[in-house]
Amino acid sequence: MWWIYALLSALFAALTAIFAKIGVENVNSNLATAIRTVVVLIMIWLIVMFRNEYKGINELSQRNWFFLSISGLATGLSWIFYFKALQMGEVSKVAGIDKLSLALTVIFAIIFLGETLTWKTAAGAGLIVIGTLFLIWK
Repeated sequence: MWWIYALLSALFAALTAIFAKIGVENVNSNLATAIRTVVVLIMIWLIVMFRNEYKGINELSQRNWFFLSISGLATGLSWIFYFKALQMGEVSKVAGIDKLSLALTVIFAIIFLGETLTWKTAAGAGLIVIGTLFLIWK
């Protein structure tokens, strides 16, 4: 079932890129990111409140808080740079290069989480790196 959620994530990420490219036109990219962030914040808190999932907040450890916080900082920085790139470049290239994050995630998962590298994962990540180089190459 996880792969259905992953496919839905990819679908909405693609729509995000298209809508963001249109929305960031003639707008400061940081302001656009701030507006997007407020919308996401309101949406997810409404979901958490509606489903009574906020009750688990008292069970979070300091480790949970720390890593969720730095993950949030990384997300914020990613969005800031993504919106700036969208404002300046073609969405098809920006979104494609942004997907280099998958290859980087594979490397980080091996280094920091001790995940095993399979030949399929290595080949897929390698193809993403090659594709990224093609997108950057003039």
